[in-house]
Amino acid sequence: MDDKEQNLSKQPITIALAGNPNVGKSTIFNGLTGMRQHTGNWPGKTVAQAQGTFSMSGQEYRLIDLPGTYSLASHSEEEEIARDYICSGSAQILMIVCDGTCLERGLHLLKQIISLDQVKDTGTPLILCINLCDEANKKGIEIDFRLLQDVLQIPVINCCARCAGSLNLIRQCIADTYGQHFSYNCLDFCPKQLAQETVRYTRPNYRRQEEIVDRIVTGPITGGIIMFLLLLGVFWLTLSGANIPSSMLWDALFWLEARLAALMETIGSPQWLIEALVYGVYRVLAWVISVMLPPMAIFFPLFTLLEDLGYLPRIAFNMDPAFRCCHACGKQCLTTVMGFGCNAAGVVGCRIIDSPRERLIAILTNSLVPCNGRLPTLFLMITLLFMAGNTPATASWIAIPGNISPATVSLLSALLLTLVIILGIGATLAASWFLSHTLLKGLPSAFTLELPPYRRPQIGKVIVRSIFDRTLFVLARAVAVAAPAGLIIWLLANISYVGPENGWFALSRISSLLSIITGILNPLGHLMGLDGVILAAFILGFPANEIVVPIILMTYLQSGFLLEMNDSSALLELLAAHGWTRLTAICMMIFCLFHWPCSTTILTIKKETGSWKWTIVSVLLPTLLGMILCMLVAGIGRIVFY
Repeated sequence: MDDKEQNLSKQPITIALAGNPNVGKSTIFNGLTGMRQHTGNWPGKTVAQAQGTFSMSGQEYRLIDLPGTYSLASHSEEEEIARDYICSGSAQILMIVCDGTCLERGLHLLKQIISLDQVKDTGTPLILCINLCDEANKKGIEIDFRLLQDVLQIPVINCCARCAGSLNLIRQCIADTYGQHFSYNCLDFCPKQLAQETVRYTRPNYRRQEEIVDRIVTGPITGGIIMFLLLLGVFWLTLSGANIPSSMLWDALFWLEARLAALMETIGSPQWLIEALVYGVYRVLAWVISVMLPPMAIFFPLFTLLEDLGYLPRIAFNMDPAFRCCHACGKQCLTTVMGFGCNAAGVVGCRIIDSPRERLIAILTNSLVPCNGRLPTLFLMITLLFMAGNTPATASWIAIPGNISPATVSLLSALLLTLVIILGIGATLAASWFLSHTLLKGLPSAFTLELPPYRRPQIGKVIVRSIFDRTLFVLARAVAVAAPAGLIIWLLANISYVGPENGWFALSRISSLLSIITGILNPLGHLMGLDGVILAAFILGFPANEIVVPIILMTYLQSGFLLEMNDSSALLELLAAHGWTRLTAICMMIFCLFHWPCSTTILTIKKETGSWKWTIVSVLLPTLLGMILCMLVAGIGRIVFY
């Protein structure tokens, strides 16, 4: 082999994965490429593309995961991308993945691809990969793969993408197929007749059980009840399960803090630098990690389990009538649910909505549901509502009659949090209706939503995926913005304005800049049932919502840095001494639910919309709603209770 041929053999071979949605393309892609993959956008498009590589026998292969599509007749951006890429001739092998439980639908797409002039003229090698064969066997569906291959005259793979053996079979088939030239000139088949000839159903009522479950899960009444109970269960497990690991993590991180301070003293660091870096930056990071990580480590796996089970598309089905009444798209429900983890991720997820108008509505309203950064604050406010006042300092708190067990308190807290989430969803619907009748007028568009079969979740992969793809990703983002925020907070709390005759500013803990800011915000804060300290904390918490409560405590204590407040009784006394009541906690909870998005979400909105105008609207919409609701609740509460 000469040098030219040797270099050609080392060039990566490009394989494109095409197929309907929910047929397991991504599972095959992940299984073949492992961690050697990256995600970007198609040129000029907002739809994400996934590329990855794998090697076999010294040859490198590049795998392209095309968007799922039912047809190459372009009705959406995803279908345009799939069609354009297939017609471009960029792929040296096309692998069509179809569902073994519904072969006919995959054969329709295969025939469309074979009918393309680009494929017929070049003889591009095709591989038909029939996935989910394990589910087909459980349902009594038998496929004659040999007959199917004889009729189509292309390689046909019997596959279960979750099995290592099937992945090895795919790799070998790709290696054997590369370099072959296929002739499709005389190939003509009817997908429906071919499916009838090659598929045999030994259990005609194999879908009976699934249909019964779907009638309950997607029923007009039972569907809503099940959604409520599942939401309640997820939050109850999150609230009750996060306390112990959060406390352990807190103790470990603050144990390390003392050692860091001692180390800096040993090497002769000045006191102001120790306070700035250890009691400023590090302590804020410790707060964020200890408060945020345990709930995320519970919430995200539970959420991913529901996703893996196949329940999330059914939520969209249940919520579609409500969103259509608001002239929005039912897919917006899926992006709203994504916002519970991270609003920035929810905004990016709005790409699945085809209509530009409906996509914009979904982007502008996504921050009306609380992200994981706001959930810890909501957890704390709900906990405060169930604390009994038993000292003069907490006399303004209404004590709960009788002794309530911790389990009951956890259940009541989860119920209240569920109601808060429902309030956020209601606000999302109301805001969608308002936008669709004012700034973004229009009628809802039709869309295709496939309800995938129920599948047994892969517990191990769910835990790994939720921890690495979601928990650690969100935590890393929060840590990245919390570190500089901690330094800024320390500076504001320690620098005071002393006038031009004294050099303008000086390091001091008396009348600090933070105190000046809170004094300016006090009138507006009291009008909203809050105070200037709380509003200043939300403003300074713009990079990461997790640091709002620590800023409040630091300002009340006038310490110049965050103190360890893991004692709930001490926390209650501190807040009550500064005028907090249950009304304050309620208004705080409302404003935590409805206020401006975090910095990451705002930058994501600007990137997705390409417009500062709509970015500003996305900031004003939740902020004005939160301010108005707080003022109304505070006014009514003062009339009724005081």
